[in-house]
Amino acid sequence: MSSERPSPRPQCKSLMGLRVVGTGKYVPDMVVGNDHLHARLGFDSDWIVKRTGILERRHAAAHQATSDLCVEAANDLFAKTGRTAKDCDLLVLGTFTPDMSFPSTACIVQDRLGLVGPAIEVEAACAGFMYALVTAAAYVKAGVSDRALVIGGDTNSRVLDPSDIKTYPLFGDGAGAVFVERGRPDQGILAYSMGSDGAGGPLLQRETCGSRQPPTPELLAAGKHFMYMNGHAVFKWAVNILCDTIQEVLKAANLTVEDVALFVAHQANIRIINAAIDTLNIPRSKVFNNLERYGNTSAGSIPIALDEAAAEGKFKEGDLVVLSGFGAGLAWGTAVVRW
Repeated sequence: MSSERPSPRPQCKSLMGLRVVGTGKYVPDMVVGNDHLHARLGFDSDWIVKRTGILERRHAAAHQATSDLCVEAANDLFAKTGRTAKDCDLLVLGTFTPDMSFPSTACIVQDRLGLVGPAIEVEAACAGFMYALVTAAAYVKAGVSDRALVIGGDTNSRVLDPSDIKTYPLFGDGAGAVFVERGRPDQGILAYSMGSDGAGGPLLQRETCGSRQPPTPELLAAGKHFMYMNGHAVFKWAVNILCDTIQEVLKAANLTVEDVALFVAHQANIRIINAAIDTLNIPRSKVFNNLERYGNTSAGSIPIALDEAAAEGKFKEGDLVVLSGFGAGLAWGTAVVRW
């Protein structure tokens, strides 16, 4: 991504007459605390907390893959709402750690849930849930879906280098889910900014295991199958995109910070979130964070946070909630939603 030119952003759009309802989540049982990383890998626990705000994260068990996490999140959503897969006619799943290249993880989840309808998989890394949410909303708005199941989930522990102190402590595994269905004319996504700047792709990538560089013994030995991140550059971009797009969607919806009940940003790093909300003068009491317990769960981040915020009564039907995801691509999705 060139520092000499600003990244152009598409104009904000809206998708009304629908509603986002219900929440569900799943995080693996295995808790990996900072002390464990210190004992096993020699990482500095205090450094992790000061640089990220993360105290612990969850790692999937050896037998678990992304589809397992997503199925559990969907079943949690069904249990909390009394609805089932038979009530849905579309699945949109965001992930960048699929079970395998093909079939898609979305199809695997669709089969296991018994959902009748298309299964769409979206890859936008940590913006994956927001991309999936807007995609599902567009289907419902167009009248080609009555109720869509939206899931975001990732098993980041499988693509991280355990020796890389700059990335390994940041990420965890997990999945979350919501429904999108028809709603009142005043309900829906009042404004959203969704876009990408592919010129920044090299800042956060996994080079090997695709068609460009199939895995070879040499590439695997060099660790090219692990995630690479230019932390400083990604941090700067993330703060800027979070600030700018929140301002843009609020302006497009003719709203102010005071009108919003809750802000839920992608749980990447507490320093990114705090830098952005302090710049925008958003009271920290209006911002929900849980990354100290889960780290960065990528596409699972926002729906997991939504589920916990709902359980704590942080928002209710009719409230305005701002959601913002951002990550590799570089890709982002920020929206103000009337719940």
